[in-house]
Amino acid sequence: MNSREIQPKPTRPRVLSGMRPTGAMHLGHYHGALKNWVRLQEDYDSFFFVADWHALTTHYADRGVMERYVYDMVTDWLAAGLDPERCTIFVQSRLPEHAELFTLLAMGTPLGWLERVPTYKDQIDKLKDRDLATYGFLGYPLLQAADILIYRAAYVPVGEDQSSHVELTREVARRFNHLYGRPGDFEAKVAAAIAKLPKDDARYFEKQRKAYGESGRSEALVKGEGMVAKSAVNISGWTSDDSELLLGHLKGSGKTILVEPQALHTEVKKLPGLDGEKMSKSYGNAIAMREEPAVVRQKIQTMRTDPARARRSDPGNPERCPVWQFHQVYSSPEIKDWVVKGCTSAGIGCLECKQPVIDAIIAEQRPWRERAEQYLANPKQVHWIVEMGTERARTVAKQTMRDVRDAMGLTY
Repeated sequence: MNSREIQPKPTRPRVLSGMRPTGAMHLGHYHGALKNWVRLQEDYDSFFFVADWHALTTHYADRGVMERYVYDMVTDWLAAGLDPERCTIFVQSRLPEHAELFTLLAMGTPLGWLERVPTYKDQIDKLKDRDLATYGFLGYPLLQAADILIYRAAYVPVGEDQSSHVELTREVARRFNHLYGRPGDFEAKVAAAIAKLPKDDARYFEKQRKAYGESGRSEALVKGEGMVAKSAVNISGWTSDDSELLLGHLKGSGKTILVEPQALHTEVKKLPGLDGEKMSKSYGNAIAMREEPAVVRQKIQTMRTDPARARRSDPGNPERCPVWQFHQVYSSPEIKDWVVKGCTSAGIGCLECKQPVIDAIIAEQRPWRERAEQYLANPKQVHWIVEMGTERARTVAKQTMRDVRDAMGLTY
């Protein structure tokens, strides 16, 4: 294959997501993100990566545990059901192309864009014990943008609180395409493409372009895109370059070099920690995905409950009990109805209330533990899966960087 030949586009839309390596994962990780990843691999060309460089933006002084954290986490991904035959699993730091794109994007990204990202100030407030006055921490949203854009992902699965990162990525791609997607003869090429259209179609296209540029109306964009798609089918001599040029002209940018991704809001069930706060290993309130059943039982049984139930005969209120939040994730409507009636009437005790949660968690964990056994017995298999995924990702990343360098005039 010629090194300049474009790789075939995936037959399914591509999604991309990553996690910072934190070692073995807990149930909050699973229900917050990993569960959706397992579903997404069925319908999308899925790329999932270990964001080890992102971990360094806040933990740059920590060393010695990263490798173990990386492979412990990937083992849990595989145990949860990620299939390396249906998705691409890779490590961010193994692909220097990410750093190169980050650097090139940094040249044209306004500083104010990074400073206004909501999570930037939020993390500074939450991590006061760390010195975060670093370029790496300020720039991490742009590194995230590079992670996404280098794979030309169509979708990024995120929670509502992370939508700002996807929007920044879209702005970065739009600015890049505007700066570098317009060759010196762009206007002449656009005019030549429009000249191929029948006069009525040319007038219609120009009307939609002006409407979109003046009002940003999505229906005008859709109509203009429809006209380009129709021309690609009906007009003899029409080329893919003609379509790229007119789509760029329609959107007010140039040729699409970096794809603007969309946020993919999937169903997320937030599972709290044993104390009702956010589940976190550092808070000591987590249940690991591969926790021993006896430990699960002990942790749930000792969970605090509604403080109003000092005695077995005292009625309680499920809304004030952390165990009720676990029922919201794990229990059927019938069991939840039983809990509400039994708790508010003191018809059941707290240990009785906890038992369905214990049973459900242990049942959920059973296949994870079974799948993990083969990888724990043969750690090199996990290493091999990551190596294969990294090479698969590298093929895509290299092609994007060839296009980026060419657009920026860096191919001399």
